Amino acid sequence: MDRPERFAFLLVPEFTHIAFSCAIEPLRIANLITGETLYEWVLASGDGASATCSNGIVSLVDCRYRDVPPSDRLFVLSGINVHNHFDPDLLATVRRERVRGARIGALCSAAFILAKAGMLEGMRAAIHWDFHDGFMEDFPGVDLVSSVFVADEPIITASGGTATADLMLHLIGQTHGDDLAIAVADQMVYNAVREGTAEQRVSLQSRYGMRNPHLVKAIQIMNDSIERPRSPAVIAAEIGISTRQLERLFGRHLNCSPKKYLMDLRLQRARNLLVQTDQSVTEVALACGFESPGHFARVYRTRFGITPTAQQARLR
Repeated sequence: MDRPERFAFLLVPEFTHIAFSCAIEPLRIANLITGETLYEWVLASGDGASATCSNGIVSLVDCRYRDVPPSDRLFVLSGINVHNHFDPDLLATVRRERVRGARIGALCSAAFILAKAGMLEGMRAAIHWDFHDGFMEDFPGVDLVSSVFVADEPIITASGGTATADLMLHLIGQTHGDDLAIAVADQMVYNAVREGTAEQRVSLQSRYGMRNPHLVKAIQIMNDSIERPRSPAVIAAEIGISTRQLERLFGRHLNCSPKKYLMDLRLQRARNLLVQTDQSVTEVALACGFESPGHFARVYRTRFGITPTAQQARLR
């Protein structure tokens, strides 16, 4: 490409600053290393004046969403409370630029916005792991993956944080070669560059220092069956050990019982759904394996010190 490649970043209120920096800096450093203007970028917000990220820092922007100039790549960048920021101008701009031929992408939680616009149906997509539960409930037609980014679909998605740097380095390597991408990573003192297929979250083995395959398998079964939770006895039988052995493993490695660990998983999933979706408390209870909304409300309040209804209202 003889001319600079233009990136447009549509900054949604409460966007995440780390993803923003990880998007811009690799492009800037690529220009610096080569002594050429390989990349240029434009920033846009709803009012065309500024955008405030989740840590309170205010960034000046170049234009309103609707006035963003034609670009080669356009990324929507959002963060917390993304459901409060489905701006019609934003969606109209994304659709217009896609028709113009821009490659469209979403960073951090912005996959919610593009899915809301119907752009991710039937595609693989990445989003920050903290939004997985709500996203899967809202958009079952999207193939949500746990990878750090997805760059081989018509819509590019990255899970946010430093995964944005991984994506940008990938794009730099595609266009200008791996040597430049490596040189940019070196300037960033970023020596853990990940491929798109890398998992967002560390494995259970790494997180807890575990090496016991029975415990890892038991936790995986619990994660995969939250809607219809299995008893410790059933899980133990499935992995080929006794219930007593399973209890000893959880006590030794996690300092809790299998029953308590499973309840914590279900309640954390419930909290995510209450905050991230429009589901009713009853629907959330059923999705997390509670047959009675009353029982769900009691154990939720015991765990978090607040009722599900109050939690939903507060965090929204």
